[in-house]
Amino acid sequence: MISGEKIGELLGSRGGPDRARVKEIIARAMELKGLSLEEVAALLQLREKGAWEEIFAAAGGVKDRIYGRRVVLFAPLYVTNECVNNCQYCGFRRENRAAHRKTLTPEEIEAETRLLLRQGHKRLLLVFGEHPRWGGIDSVEKAVRSVYGARCNGANIRRVNVNLAPLSVEDFQRLKATGIGTYQIFQETYHRPSYRILHPSGPKADYDWRISAFGRAFAGSIDDVGMGVLFGLYDYRFEVLSLLDHIQYLERTYGIGPHTISFPRVKPAPSTPLSLSPPAPVSDFELKEIVSILRLAVPYTGLILSTREGPHLRDELFHLGVSQISAGSRTSPGAYGDEEAEESQSTEQFEVEDRRSLDQVVYDLCRIDYIPSFCTACYRLGRTGQEFMSLAKPGFIQDYCTPNALLTFKEYLLDHASPKTKEIGERVLLRHLGEISKERTRQLTEERLKGMEAGRRDLYF
Repeated sequence: MISGEKIGELLGSRGGPDRARVKEIIARAMELKGLSLEEVAALLQLREKGAWEEIFAAAGGVKDRIYGRRVVLFAPLYVTNECVNNCQYCGFRRENRAAHRKTLTPEEIEAETRLLLRQGHKRLLLVFGEHPRWGGIDSVEKAVRSVYGARCNGANIRRVNVNLAPLSVEDFQRLKATGIGTYQIFQETYHRPSYRILHPSGPKADYDWRISAFGRAFAGSIDDVGMGVLFGLYDYRFEVLSLLDHIQYLERTYGIGPHTISFPRVKPAPSTPLSLSPPAPVSDFELKEIVSILRLAVPYTGLILSTREGPHLRDELFHLGVSQISAGSRTSPGAYGDEEAEESQSTEQFEVEDRRSLDQVVYDLCRIDYIPSFCTACYRLGRTGQEFMSLAKPGFIQDYCTPNALLTFKEYLLDHASPKTKEIGERVLLRHLGEISKERTRQLTEERLKGMEAGRRDLYF
């Protein structure tokens, strides 16, 4: 699935590409058909900062052409931090004796969900540790049902995505039946020797069982997947090429690539020394390189940025291709409703750098002229898998994305926004409404926005 030897050869050449080669690669990327491993390897060896400014601009242009100036918002909900794995970078690892272990009951999951609904969230990512005590797929099914069953002033979560350890085909079929959106799993590092050292025990130690999870997910009728790398565990250039090699394998074999890619960096975690001094640290500038390359190489894919990064850097990365972010995140079970859990570093999976509220994130997005989106329409109308790829790859998905982003944003402004956010948000909404190029689409969007002001909700294309 991953050709380590080929990747090593691609990275073994001396010197980066000249300016002419860089311009040629950028021109190819602007065709929205992605890049080859060879082209990406050339960019990864580029050290001229002036040329990187051209790449950054191109990445922002590709993002705008496919997704427009919108950023999708979601919140993670940690169900359990009990885990039998011993990952050397994670605060949930088995040997962290200082961790306060907790698994939420279905009632507690519903209570946490209501708190997130009160803030205005419509999309949740359920995150699970790996431990037999909490019941495997049976408990996952109960957790998803608890989220979908929660209500707050008539509002409900419209789409649940899950971050979960690898399953069998049969269990993936059961997961699909719960009505989830995206199944998300990260390989963490594609470098086998490093993987072995960093995952010394537990089910996660099996590299091949993990990397083959997407094939079983597809066989289990899940056609919407998210993948990623935890940068800082090995040379980021190797990781980027391996990630792309994996994506191309999925496209060749199953005809489906990832709906999302995540690129978290190792951050300090409780009682986890390696997280304070990662084996292969990635600088802020290198993270910008990673994001821009991913946007050019896999233009149709949503790029997810977590609250591991601070507000200023997050703002910069929006301009390079990020299209989804978590907001108001807490990384321990029960933390949305329990101040002590929220403030206790011993229960966190990692250190959160962006602790702004959802409303403040929405305000700050408006301030830099982005549309905050809570859209779930593609999942609910079956625009997933190959159908999503057929719309996203040529850029047609924006015909749905911008109107739906504006409609969900309007709903947030009406029901949840603070006065200052509502004021700036209405200006941003009107400006982007006027930029919808298809007159009929703009008219229909205007009609639905008026319907929302009259009390209607959950309108989408």
